[in-house]
Amino acid sequence: MSLPRVVRTARNLLLLFFALTTLFVTFPVVSVHAQDSIERKIKTRVSPMYPDIARKMNLAGVVKLELTVAPNGSVKETKVIGGHPILVSAAVDAVKKWKFETASAESSGTVEFRFDPTNQ
Repeated sequence: MSLPRVVRTARNLLLLFFALTTLFVTFPVVSVHAQDSIERKIKTRVSPMYPDIARKMNLAGVVKLELTVAPNGSVKETKVIGGHPILVSAAVDAVKKWKFETASAESSGTVEFRFDPTNQ
């Protein structure tokens, strides 16, 4: 006997909810403390995912990046100032997805990410 369409749809939505919940529990985001010296307001901030290998190594640390933000608000360039190479790639991948308010000129500044496996 086939389930009514409404029941199947509700079941599929529930399964999707549990799958997404499991994903966020399995891959928690990193505690991010951004000391941004950029004058522009951040409209969209994406937190870096804590790398699996860093979790296995119980690796903690700070990644410091210098950003150049284009007039349209997208991150134009990133320069690594410091941090563990395993953590740097996660921070750079996340910050490239950030969006800032638009402005008439480029701006730059630094952002700091704190990776701490004990806060996961």
